Amino acid sequence: MKKIISFSLVLVMVLSVIPQVVFAEAPTELIIHYHRFDSVYENWNLWIWPESKAGTSYEFTDEDEFGKVAVIPLENIESVDQIGFIVRKGDWEAKDVDQDRFIPVNRVNAKNQLEIFVVQGSETFYFDASEIDLSPKFLSAQLIDEKTVKITSSKPIPISEMRSGFSLVDSDGTHLKPAAVSGGSGDMAQNFVVLLEDAITIGKDYVTEFGTYAEVPIDISGIYGTEIFESTFGYTGVLGVSYTKNKTTFRVWSPLAEDMTLVLYAEGLGPVELERIPMRQSDQGVWEVSVEGDLHGFYYTYAFKMNGQDRETYDPYAVAAGVNGDRSMVVDFEQTHPEGWQNDRGPVYEKSNDAIVYEMHIRDFSIHPSSGIEHAGKYLGVVESGTQTDAGTVTGLDHLKELGVTHVQILPMYDFNSIDERQLTEGVFNWGYDPKNYSVPEGSYATDPYNGESRILEMKQMIKGLHDAGIGVIMDVVYNHTALSADSNLNLLMPGYYYRMDDGKFSNASGTGNETASERIMVRKLILDSLKHWVETYHIDGFRFDLMGVHDIETMQVIEKELKKINPNIILYGEGWTGGTSTLPDGERLLKANLSATPTIGAFNDDMRDGIKGHVFNAEEGAFASGYAGFEESVKFGIVGAVFHPQVNYDAVNYSNDPWAVNPSQSVNYVSAHDNLTLWDKFQVTNPAASEEERIRMHMLSNAIVLTSQGMPFLHLGVDFLRTKEGDHNSYMSPDSINQIDWNRKTMYHDVFDYHKGLIDLRKNYPAFRLSTQSAIESGIVFFSSEETSVVSLKDQMIGYMIPKNEALDISETLIVIFNGRDKAQEINLPGSEYKILVNGQEASAQALEKFKGGRLEMPSYSALVLSTEDVFIEGQTNRIATDSNDSKGVSIALIAVLGFVFASAGVLLVMGRQKKKTV
Repeated sequence: MKKIISFSLVLVMVLSVIPQVVFAEAPTELIIHYHRFDSVYENWNLWIWPESKAGTSYEFTDEDEFGKVAVIPLENIESVDQIGFIVRKGDWEAKDVDQDRFIPVNRVNAKNQLEIFVVQGSETFYFDASEIDLSPKFLSAQLIDEKTVKITSSKPIPISEMRSGFSLVDSDGTHLKPAAVSGGSGDMAQNFVVLLEDAITIGKDYVTEFGTYAEVPIDISGIYGTEIFESTFGYTGVLGVSYTKNKTTFRVWSPLAEDMTLVLYAEGLGPVELERIPMRQSDQGVWEVSVEGDLHGFYYTYAFKMNGQDRETYDPYAVAAGVNGDRSMVVDFEQTHPEGWQNDRGPVYEKSNDAIVYEMHIRDFSIHPSSGIEHAGKYLGVVESGTQTDAGTVTGLDHLKELGVTHVQILPMYDFNSIDERQLTEGVFNWGYDPKNYSVPEGSYATDPYNGESRILEMKQMIKGLHDAGIGVIMDVVYNHTALSADSNLNLLMPGYYYRMDDGKFSNASGTGNETASERIMVRKLILDSLKHWVETYHIDGFRFDLMGVHDIETMQVIEKELKKINPNIILYGEGWTGGTSTLPDGERLLKANLSATPTIGAFNDDMRDGIKGHVFNAEEGAFASGYAGFEESVKFGIVGAVFHPQVNYDAVNYSNDPWAVNPSQSVNYVSAHDNLTLWDKFQVTNPAASEEERIRMHMLSNAIVLTSQGMPFLHLGVDFLRTKEGDHNSYMSPDSINQIDWNRKTMYHDVFDYHKGLIDLRKNYPAFRLSTQSAIESGIVFFSSEETSVVSLKDQMIGYMIPKNEALDISETLIVIFNGRDKAQEINLPGSEYKILVNGQEASAQALEKFKGGRLEMPSYSALVLSTEDVFIEGQTNRIATDSNDSKGVSIALIAVLGFVFASAGVLLVMGRQKKKTV
């Protein structure tokens, strides 16, 4: 009876609580109080996001005795468990603390509000102001070098007291006293530079000691780049997992960890541990342990203590992982080879500008029902053959072969952070520029994200299938930042080392919250080892470096040298800019202006891009291909592959006052990519009054310029049939309805597809469009002018040039290329000769579309014209024709002039006079 009564009482008590917890109303508003010790609140604001939803910026609009106050209305959060917040300065100039913080939604007050109190520099936030200690304290303490520490206090302190009372204390109790203290010109200060009597000992932990102030751990990141630190802790051996069937060795670099334990799991998800195995610290900060037996298929993490706190994280050197990449995996790669893998090879190209690159996203490529692809959105879907739309239009892999591209550049397919691989519901999408595991394939593209082997095998199957189709694979890599900052596995294992810091905060040249310190020896090693892994294990044919301008030049030179040893034909290029300011000087970063330091690494030609279509960030601003004047020199800059050419006026180029390429292969020529508006959407904004037919011509003209220019051409998936994202300029997490490729558009605009296909065929068959040196371009490309003496006298908003035939350059015919960027047809006059028209306003081909004898010719608005002839013309001498361009053949300029005069006298002018005006 007593047991029954006790149970009844407990049941009543539980039921009395349930209404408060389960049936509580969602809070109506969030109130955040913020206290800064320095009382400087200017430009500080909040970034708020309900869990799994987009973030929004909010300002502090009120103040009280505690500090500033923000009142934020909350709507539609019934299904939300917690709300994330960041206190930031400006538009991500700085963060108060680096960690993301989350407020439980069920912590409502009596007014059904969420109310918290936040203190400058403290990770902890409070629900009651009375819990907060605002007494004087040190906010930060950071080493500048081995004998100098920078201290920031919450309140002013007499400099004399810091000299007499401050010290650093190591883990053995040894005190390091100041030799001098600087705090500015006054007697009191909050910011101090303390010069110590003795240098610290590398590898020991230090804390502050000063009166009643609480001790603060010393941030040693200021000495990470010093020679003494790198010589002490720079490790050149193997990190991560070294697997054999009999034994597996685990190594992780973490010089500051107080201990390290290997934690083994049977599965990539779940609470059950198999075993915890202590690791021992060997030389240079590496922790190591070997485990007997065959561990293929086992999962693992590292558990350790750092600054007195227990941590657990995944391996920075992981090459396999479980679902969401939270546990690393031991794998026998021999068991992940598809059939024929040992003989797999990518296509070989002697120089990068022989390649024609097509940028694609794995999910975009196949997720639309019109693709006819079974494994929609997966690695395997990329290489299904025989797929087509209901109308019979070729899709997928066969489309790539039909179009004729030589390489695909695949948006991030390493393991990224933004997608929950456990909930791959319809519409879950991200580009993937938020790295989590640099050397692990992304799980959401695998048929089984829970099985670490599945993603490895299926990525290999995709790569082999592309290689079998004659198509190379370029991997989009993002080593410039990580998805997480303070909470990343890199920062947990070695706080502050892997990132550039600015006054104790994460520097942000990536624009995403942090930037990696590639110039540091162990960061450089991580990047290089990861790249080698992708080349050697997955047969990757090239890399596109996201925000390459964040990386230091020396690291990129090492990458260039080491990857060329493995594959001499590997293709390397990237974005020659950053997403924000960096603590590393411009002269030390691989911006496009510094590309002469890496002659086989290319950069995207944004000068040409915006010269053709208009500024990417000013949506309504058009350029040459859409009828806007003044962009001719920027387009010519791209035509010559960003190398020097005497006929380019560099003062009139939009962004670069000088050529930045030393050879044309370094210029990646393009008008559209995953970023910003698609080319089709751009012209709808820049030319809203234009007809669809006119915008199609603008579109075709744009890539006619790209595919006939010197350098490496780059095309955006679907650009060949007018891809649209419905005006979404930043679709990185937009749903499939925005990002997917609607293959029905290929049926609708098959003539546009045929035009691009013809341009690609033309480029492949005419080496004149793929010159390999600056000298060949300087001497081999001759731009026309508006002068009457020009071989072709150009009208306004026209660009034209010729490439005379030259056996030494493997150019068997003279090519004439003209672009009309006007919104109306314009007439040109060609010297009398026998021409093959290869490209006109509607068609493109490597074979003659028709023949032309010379004379007047009308080019439609927004159109390209390419012709070939056996004759050679001399610019500046109207209608003068030569029979050969090689001085070595003994043909002098004088003889050319005579031949031209004789040819003209024989009736060329008569022929031209009788020739009717022709329209192409």
